[in-house]
Amino acid sequence: MRRPRPWVIVPGIWNSDPEHWQSRWQDDRGPEAVRIAPTSWSAPEPADWSRAIDRAVAAVDEPPVLVAHSLGVIAAWRWLVEHDDGRVAGAFLVAPPDPDAPGFPAAARTFTLPETAVATPSLLVVSDDDPYCSRERAESMGAAMGAEVHRLGAFGHVNVASGVGAWPIGRGLLEDFAARR
Repeated sequence: MRRPRPWVIVPGIWNSDPEHWQSRWQDDRGPEAVRIAPTSWSAPEPADWSRAIDRAVAAVDEPPVLVAHSLGVIAAWRWLVEHDDGRVAGAFLVAPPDPDAPGFPAAARTFTLPETAVATPSLLVVSDDDPYCSRERAESMGAAMGAEVHRLGAFGHVNVASGVGAWPIGRGLLEDFAARR
């Protein structure tokens, strides 16, 4: 049996706090999970985040699964458009925000949606009542990306404020997805 694939954690704007499921999963996984480290967490710059993903992917010893949340979904998608070359095994993408929605952070307006599908296997996990993106818009993003879409039901933005905690349902989805890569 082969060991599980490493993960590259791609949080959203302002990073994920210690109680966020991404942080909890990273703590559980130890050195097999590497978090990106852009210099522009609060005023995100796409090029900076792309370089941060490059560094994190290079820090692991085999193609990882990108584990992205919120703005990290857009950053990961943009990175995959530029680097869809087998350096990653897959992308597990949760709760994408809609850059055209009124609640999208003004500080992140430089992040726009790519209009290109990617060959990298991707699973886009969406909530039916995400305040940052309608289910319909998220599903259209998944179609544009070429991702499999998994609807969760009503889970808000799938973050600490949504009350998901360590989010064991999501962890199971990720482990099933990663095992197929």
